[in-house]
Formats: sequence, structure tokens, C-alpha cells
Amino acid sequence: MRADDLILVSVDDHVVEPPNLFEQHLTPEWKAKAPRVAHKKDGSDVWLFNGEQIVNVGLNAVVGRPPEEYGMEPTSFEQMRAGCWNVHERIRDMNANGVLASLCFPSFPGLCGGLFLKQADKNLAHTMLRAYNDWHADEWCAAYPGRLIPLSLPPLWDPKLMADEIRRMAKKGCHAVTFTESPTELGLPSLHDPHWDPFWKACSDEGTVICVHIGSGSGMKFTSMEAPVDVMITVTPIYSVTFAADLLWSRVLKQFPKIKFALSEGGIGWIPYFLERADYVHQHHHAWTHQDFGGKLPSEVWREHILTCFIDDAVGVQNRTALGADMVSWECDYPHSDTTWPESPEKLWRTLQGVPGGEVHKITHENARRAFQFDPFKHRARAKCTAAALRAESPDVDLSTRSQLGGKPPALDGTRPVTTQDVLSQLASVYGTVPE
Repeated sequence: MRADDLILVSVDDHVVEPPNLFEQHLTPEWKAKAPRVAHKKDGSDVWLFNGEQIVNVGLNAVVGRPPEEYGMEPTSFEQMRAGCWNVHERIRDMNANGVLASLCFPSFPGLCGGLFLKQADKNLAHTMLRAYNDWHADEWCAAYPGRLIPLSLPPLWDPKLMADEIRRMAKKGCHAVTFTESPTELGLPSLHDPHWDPFWKACSDEGTVICVHIGSGSGMKFTSMEAPVDVMITVTPIYSVTFAADLLWSRVLKQFPKIKFALSEGGIGWIPYFLERADYVHQHHHAWTHQDFGGKLPSEVWREHILTCFIDDAVGVQNRTALGADMVSWECDYPHSDTTWPESPEKLWRTLQGVPGGEVHKITHENARRAFQFDPFKHRARAKCTAAALRAESPDVDLSTRSQLGGKPPALDGTRPVTTQDVLSQLASVYGTVPE
């Protein structure tokens, strides 16, 4: 096997929503109230919704820029690769990267639909959220069957509505939903509250994977304004450990034995020790904490329920037996700054050296296919799904970097490491505020 032979399914990418998102999925009355894109005099694009200006039109969609310019975020569609928001160009960019299929998280609504959660008019919010989900499944994903895995947004304010939406979207072939890593930070009940039971049951019944993306509720992690921004970039994925522990010790995995979660963009290198620690805690403390895993170790229950996800994680791959090879999956993170585009097969292949072929297939596509009930081979022959075959379909994609793709942000002087305060100040100078 070579890098060219890999069949790659990415379980974490992102879509920058196009301006025409709501055109086909609302009645005229509701369409007048829908989020819309406005092009401002300064050249920036913003979403307008219910009296609010949403500035993160393409937050961190920096793919195609030279790395030294990653610090600022695109403020208009003109500054991004068309593949960020145009589904036809997205498929061409996937081809050029040798990626067969992709699951895409939202951008302007927030990673778990926080924009709709905070609306006072919940009827308006629910209508727009359903329209968003219809667009995602019926336009974005349906445009290229077998290439895009549908992901729904949940109406977080009402677990019964969440359950209804899970079942409605399952009929469309959608078996993934995004959720927050920190409900309490969004003003919602904790994971331990029975409040969420209708949602858990619906996901369990429909085989819908609950995808919990880093930053989906708790946001970026800053130790101080003076700290180098590298601190935040380093700890953000590893911070998934807090949700992981909260979930593992909750009653959710015990009371809903078919439920599945994915730790999206959380990495896997930290998980072997986390599981070792959880087993140690259980063995030493369960007599007085009264935790009962039905005769199993916490790590065993974890491997039954949690799909772990990584972009480039050699340490985690080396320790994959501690994770369970049946529950490890790969991510590309297009179009964000951690992405391995357009060299994903080559970079992943270096990480996979020494891994048996059967496990390579599990990590690169089989686990994702099973978890999300997704079968790309119904739509194209397996031989046409390899990295080499896909690249041959779009040989003319421009892979060169472009400086700012049309934008020119204020620059730091380069005399010292960039701090948290520097980044927040830069964002505020461009957007007028710090995007959520």
C-alpha cells in the first residue's frame, strides 16, 4: 500500500455557508426574516439576522494562504478559496487532496447552532434551524451523493424538539448531529441532568452520532492576555478531556447503551493516559463513589461508545490499541488553519507507517462509514475512491498559495511572540468586535 492507495473519509471539515443558503427552504414570509449576507462599504461581508450583525462569515477559513498570514481571518467571500463555500469547488478541492468524503461543521450559526439558541423568538429560531438542516442535507450533501456526510444542527433549547429533528433528519439519511462540549456554559442543564433524555433516546434509536467539536460552547482557552497565542492553539484540542471525563462518569453511556459520540478535532494522543487514569480512579475509588460500569472498566465502556478523531497525531496512532482501532477516525479540517490540505494522503501516510493494512482501512474510512451509516461505494466503484483516482479527476485545481486572497490585515512588528491580546486586538480592529 502507498499514500496514493488510501481511501480517505474526513469526519471533521467546515462549510462557509453561501449567501443563497435559505432561498429554497422557506416560504416567502419566513424568507424575509431569514439571515442574509450584506456586503459593506469596507469590502467585508457579514450575515444579518434579527437585528444582529454576525461578523464571522469565514472565521479561520485560511486554507490556501501562506502560513505566515494565518493570524487574521477572512472577512469576505472574496478572500477565501471558492471551495470554502461553493460545493462544486469543494469537491474539486477534495479531489485535489485525494479525499473521498467529508463531514462539514457549520460556520456562521456557531459550531453547535448557538446563534439560534440565543434568539428570544424560538419559533423564528426553529424555522431557520430546520431550513439550515434542509439546505445542508438536500443541497450541500445531495449535490454529490457519496461525497458529503450530512450533519444536523439541534434546537438546543428544547430536548423534545431536538428529538423530533433527529428523527426528521434521519429520514433524510442524516445520522450525525453537532452538540456542545459545555452545556452549562451556554446556560443549559449539564450532561448529568435528565433534561436531555429525549435527545439521547432519539440519537440512540436512530443511530445518530453526537459530534462534539472543540470550542463548541466553551470557546477558546486563554490562560492570560499576555500568554503567547501558541498556548491557546496547543491546549484547545486537549481540552476535550473535560467533556470526555464528564461524559464517561455520567449516566448517559450506561442508560443509553447504543448511543455514540464523536470527539471532533480533539486529537487522540492524550486519550490512552486518560483511559488509564479513569480505570485507576474506578479501581481505587468506586467503593465510595458508587460508580458502576456493570462489571466493565471505564475504558471498555469508552471503546463501545466514543469515536475518536485526529488530524495528524503520530503518538495517538502508535498507541491505537489503547483506544480501540474500531473507534479511531481521520480528519482533514478544511478550510481551517490546522488542515493538511492539499497533502493529506502524504502526511497521513507518514503517520501510518507500521500500521497493518486492515487497521489503516478502519482509520481512514471504514470506521467513519460504519459510524455515520454512510456508504460511498453505492455511488462509485471502490477503485475510483483512492487518493490517486480522485486527484486524476481534478488535475487542474490551483494548489498555489495566495497572499491574503484579496485582504490586507494590520501586521505585527515581528519582534516578539504573538500574544493572546495581540490576536484579540487584531480581530477587533478588522471586525469591530471579537467573533464568537
